[in-house]
Amino acid sequence: MTTPHTIAVLGLGRMGAALATRLTTQGRDVVGWTRSGRTSGDFDTTSDPNDAVAKADVVLLALFDGPACRQVLDTVRDSLRADTIVLNTSTIAPAEAARLARRLGPSYIHAPVLGSVPAVAAGALQILAAGSQDTLDRVRPVLETLGTVRLVDGAATAAALKLIANNSLAGAVLALRDALRQADALGLSRSQALDVLELGQLGGLVVRKRPFLDSESPAGTADFTIGALAKDMTLLADASDTPLRSAAGLGDTSAGPEADIAVAATDPAVGDAVLEPLRAYVRGHATGDPAHFRAAFLPTAHIEGIQDGAFMSWPLDEYCALFPGRPAPDEPTRSRRIDAVDVHRTVATATMTLRHGADTFTDIFLLIRSDGGWRIANKAYHRLR
Repeated sequence: MTTPHTIAVLGLGRMGAALATRLTTQGRDVVGWTRSGRTSGDFDTTSDPNDAVAKADVVLLALFDGPACRQVLDTVRDSLRADTIVLNTSTIAPAEAARLARRLGPSYIHAPVLGSVPAVAAGALQILAAGSQDTLDRVRPVLETLGTVRLVDGAATAAALKLIANNSLAGAVLALRDALRQADALGLSRSQALDVLELGQLGGLVVRKRPFLDSESPAGTADFTIGALAKDMTLLADASDTPLRSAAGLGDTSAGPEADIAVAATDPAVGDAVLEPLRAYVRGHATGDPAHFRAAFLPTAHIEGIQDGAFMSWPLDEYCALFPGRPAPDEPTRSRRIDAVDVHRTVATATMTLRHGADTFTDIFLLIRSDGGWRIANKAYHRLR
């Protein structure tokens, strides 16, 4: 087995630059290239990727997405030697990874990594590597410089596993967001909440990202950006053809795409404006006064569901006529809870649970924001008796 000597790193963003630096500090001969022309780092760079590739035993890709990988490989195709290994650490769709593996054959290793910039510097990445055994044996010394190699059967599988891993990270970020929002609502200080969250299941994330979480003005350089994680969640949703809440949750974060993923956890809760029509709806049930429903709904709204096995659709006037203007006799035992509100600029969805005697209702709302504020456009419900 011959150990590769010269490594061309194509793509010098946060991860690419960190990979090139790690390889250089471990005695590898590295030449880097990036489309942006970035030249910083303790390694040689070139303005022409073909120059880097022509000298390389290994071409390491650290690019943003599949289209970037295809474009760069098209550019350097004629400079790739027959024995050059293409080592792709980029996070791309499973189908894209499979296409690249078919195109490049046994010289291609798909090796997405788990871990961000600090893990690169420590040589502590978890590397999901897929490719022919002979090529894997040749490139293993390079991979082990970066972290622990975990062999995976097939490029598409490696790409899919990376997306699944990032989905768990996105879920943790959104769970942390929920926890911090509830802490704010309960009047707890941010530092007090974070101190306790460090002790629980989110502790590892909180410890690593504490500088971004302690204040409203996060400090530090992003290790993994919101934009990159949102891209990965979109890839996963598209590849699985399955709804993915984290894709929408990250996409609607108020922080810019270049902010660290932890900043997404500090997004404030939805404002009172979008909650007001829902609270008016609750007041309508609590008092029996239809005026609250008229304040909550648009005049064109419909309330729809299954009633005694039949589909029912009430215009707002007919729905309001169901209420006598006084509370129900068992009102003290009834309860209502807003479960979720998702705001997408000028539209929102909300879910509410109502327990009215022997009946439990799940209400689903579509809300619209106009010049007059938020109103409920329509409601659908399920009744469990």
